Amino acid sequence: MTRKMLVTGGAGFIGCNFVHYWKKAYPADEIVVLDALTYAGNRANLAAVENTEGFHFVHGDINDTPLVEQILRDHQLNTIVHFAAESHVDRSITGPDAFIETNVLGTHSLLKAARSVWLAGDGIDHRFHHVSTDEVYGSLGPTDPAFAETHQYQPNSPYSASKAASDHLVRAYHHTYGLNVTTSNCSNNYGPYHFPEKLIPLAITRLLTGGTIPVYGDGKNIRDWLYVEDHARGIDAVLNKGVAGEVYNIGGHNEWDNLALIDVLCTAMDNAFDSDPGLSSRFPNAAPSQGKSCHDQIVFVEDRAGHDRRYAIDAEKTRKDLGFRVTVGFEEGIAKTIGWYLDNAEWWSP
Repeated sequence: MTRKMLVTGGAGFIGCNFVHYWKKAYPADEIVVLDALTYAGNRANLAAVENTEGFHFVHGDINDTPLVEQILRDHQLNTIVHFAAESHVDRSITGPDAFIETNVLGTHSLLKAARSVWLAGDGIDHRFHHVSTDEVYGSLGPTDPAFAETHQYQPNSPYSASKAASDHLVRAYHHTYGLNVTTSNCSNNYGPYHFPEKLIPLAITRLLTGGTIPVYGDGKNIRDWLYVEDHARGIDAVLNKGVAGEVYNIGGHNEWDNLALIDVLCTAMDNAFDSDPGLSSRFPNAAPSQGKSCHDQIVFVEDRAGHDRRYAIDAEKTRKDLGFRVTVGFEEGIAKTIGWYLDNAEWWSP
């Protein structure tokens, strides 16, 4: 079907990258972005599509159910791609209430609006796609098989518990009311427009400003890393080929422990300064500008409470059923990411 799409959280990291991808791949489709523009949302992230035909931005809250209903009706939308979420684990430990409000109640608000508009009368052809996380599955040991879609939910932080709850609500609205839903659980994303609180953008921006890079515990916690544009391609596959009511894992097949990942970033940054002497004048506080290695900026800090040891995604179902494959290798993705932060200091410096 022709997509007329509401993208929630479309001014955030993954959401804006998805919007950029979709407008390039499907320029005739209409997209309405709904975003509350909290600390991690930035309307400037959408500048490249702001004036394109069929793009609209609404500053609002997903918990405002009447607003969501109005948007769906006014624009005659038939698709929701739901990114809007509180997602930083550390913040969920110190302030879990916001995670319940946005991730659980906000998702329920969207589901209520979709049910009201799309299932009324004869109903319309539609899709509600819910973007979730591998963290709902809990933690893996070093030799455990990767998370498949059938893995038992075992969330260990307020963040992952709130996402697990939202996943169950989406499932319930399909089985109880017949809402046409799909859910995807992704591994850790990286790439442009990433607010510098997560590991990769935090490390890059601190390397460039001379700050330290904090490493939790022994640095051996393992994550599976997925370039954000590949995530967008995965959601594209789910929207166009996925079966209603199904869950699809989207992963990078790219496991790194935190310390090894930071070593890659430090080496790449040292090499960037070696190959481009002009960087030293632009980033005078960076270690290479002072004749030092970026590795000197690594410090070990006390481990995070309830820190999951390892995540890994088994995306075989998505590959087999939908034909999805990762296209951006890790070396290429890291180079693109570092290059973006080097070229966009005015975006992250404030």
